[in-house]
Amino acid sequence: MRDLFGGGDIEALGDGAAVLRGFALREAKDILAAVVEVSAAAPFRHMTTPGGYRMSVAMTNCGRAGWVTDRRGYRYACDDPETGRAWPPMPPSFRDLAMRAAAAGGFDGFEPDSCLINRYEPGTRLSLHQDRDERDYAAPIVSVSLGLPAVFLFGGLQRSDRPRRVPLESGDVAVWGGPARLAFHGIMPLAEGHDPLTGRSRINLTFRRAL
Repeated sequence: MRDLFGGGDIEALGDGAAVLRGFALREAKDILAAVVEVSAAAPFRHMTTPGGYRMSVAMTNCGRAGWVTDRRGYRYACDDPETGRAWPPMPPSFRDLAMRAAAAGGFDGFEPDSCLINRYEPGTRLSLHQDRDERDYAAPIVSVSLGLPAVFLFGGLQRSDRPRRVPLESGDVAVWGGPARLAFHGIMPLAEGHDPLTGRSRINLTFRRAL
């Protein structure tokens, strides 16, 4: 199936979920430049889970709220706990990309207020989890992959459901919502490699409506 919003093929992952192949590729350089600006104000950091586990993936946020985790639990916070200041504003280009991708995935009217930015290095991974810290689940999740390729794990509504392995290349955008909104998902350990724009890393932007 072709995407009429400016990207490549649309690969269905199930009811309410799809990967838009190459959707963000043409604007990757500009998006990554904006990530550098965001991380200058709110540096990447390795957060700690409530159980005391240091996450291997480095994270930061922009928008009205940012996703954080520490000994007190998983939650959204309007201020960066490391600086006490508000998270950097979400760049207009981020919001525009997320809205266009959501529409291409079948979810018109998406207006994200939070963008979690993850930086993966070779060997890092993200275990299966659900995005369920948002106040309601009516809005989809939009996840943009830039840099090194990764293998996306996309499962069902139960952790025990066997996840599908979905290769993601730089510029691919995954969108899931509706009946797939609470699907378990993750990233397999990142393989070694070098990308012309990101070097030995993968940058992932995940847009949500958190508040």
